[in-house]
This record gives sequence, C-alpha cells and structure tokens, in this order.
Amino acid sequence: MPELPEVETTRRGLAPHTRGRRIRALRLYERRLRWPVPARLPAVLAGQRILRTGRRAKYLLLTLESGTLLVHLGMSGNLRVVPAAAPRLPHDHFDLVLDSGSALRFNDPRRFGSLIYVEGDPLAHPLLAHLAPEPLSRAFDAGYLWRITRGRRVAVKQLLMNSRLVVGVGNIYASEALFRARIRPRRQARSLSRAEVARLVRAVRAVLGAAIRAGGTTLRDYLKADGSPGYFRQRLYVYERAREPCRRCGAALRAITQGQRSTYYCPVCQK
Repeated sequence: MPELPEVETTRRGLAPHTRGRRIRALRLYERRLRWPVPARLPAVLAGQRILRTGRRAKYLLLTLESGTLLVHLGMSGNLRVVPAAAPRLPHDHFDLVLDSGSALRFNDPRRFGSLIYVEGDPLAHPLLAHLAPEPLSRAFDAGYLWRITRGRRVAVKQLLMNSRLVVGVGNIYASEALFRARIRPRRQARSLSRAEVARLVRAVRAVLGAAIRAGGTTLRDYLKADGSPGYFRQRLYVYERAREPCRRCGAALRAITQGQRSTYYCPVCQK
C-alpha cells in the first residue's frame, strides 16, 4: 500500500504540473472506486483552476477555486502525469485533463482508491477530521509519544500504525523505524522508557525523510508521478528480509504476524 512517503513523493511530483492550471475535463472511465464517483463531478470541475497541491496523511488534496479534491491511492493506485492523448493502460480509471495538454491519470488495479470532491474546509471532512498529528510535524515529538504510550498494552508497532494516534507511518516504515530505534515490535507501548520514546521519534522521522528523498518504496504497484519507481526498497534494513542477515549484526532476521500484517525485526539488535 502506498504510505506517507509515496503520497508525499506523488504530491511533490504533481505540484509543478498542477499549480495555476485549469481543469479542462474529468474523463471518467470507471466510477466504481472505493466510493462511487458522482456522475455530475465532471461538470463541477470543468474550468476550475488548481490553486495548490497538498497532503494530509495519505490523502492528496488538490485545492481548487470552489472546493477541494481528495484523492486516495488505495492499496495499489498511482496518480501520474501523462500527455492527455497517451493511450490508456488497463485499470486507468480517470483522467484529470489540464489546460497544459497534460493529464493526471489514476491507475488502480484493485479500485480501493477514491476521488472525492469537498466544498468548504476539507480538514473538516469525516475522512480527515479525526486524524492524528503528522509524524514529520512539530506536534509529533517525544513528549506527545510519551503521553500516548502511557498505560497502553498494545504492541508498539500497532500503536505506530493507528491513524488516530499518528498518521501515515504504515507497515513498512513502522518495521524500519523500530529497527533503527532498537525496539522489538511486540513490546507493549507502555513499557517504553523516555529514552526509547525519544529514539523512536527520531527513527520515525529519519526513515520517512529518507524514503521521501529516495522517492518512496516500490514493492508492487506504486509509481511516482512521472511514472518511475521509488528506490527506498534498496535501503530497507528488515522489511521483507526474513532469514537474511541483519545489516548491523549479521543475525538472521525474523518475521511475525501482527494484526494480519507481516512484521520484520532483528532478534539481536532489537530489545
């Protein structure tokens, strides 16, 4: 699933192609996404100017003159810039055609992505209103993580993936951050010391920042806005490396299942 670095990489790739551009048309090829796209939406969007491209958690926010488009990439989607006349590929579900002659083309084999138009404050929309702090923001610091871990028996990896506590970390980067912080993923959140909490905050920021600089992690379907893959996979320390040697100590890495998701860790480096 595209996580925060992949969505942020997409946002950065789209921004120079979208700012100040007018929407000529929304071409809908498949309305049945996670939530059906309203048939009236092409008429609503036609002629509107895109003022800026933002992100909240894993949602892209295209701010228009009279509303905001919320785009979620789902589990397998990507939004890329193509010539408006470029031949369509299987699973291309819509084109947002711009006055530059380019189009933002959404491809999603599983159709778990979404396209939602919001009038008014997009951050008040039910999908965004109750989201937690961004992990790269000042609000996510050692003091905040210390407070939300107190008294919680949940495994620390599960806590990092709870979007009501911190947004956008996701499965890959939670495993990688815990490795960097030398913390086992099954540890109860309440068991972390202040020093471990501070170390984990630094690790989350470092992993996400490095992934954004590398253009995200391509595991299966994710592509950047220009259609190229992300390269952070080449720098993963533990994710999908079960039984391979730890890059730090040489011990065989292990895999377990937590919340129906695969977790990877080093039994020697992580305590």
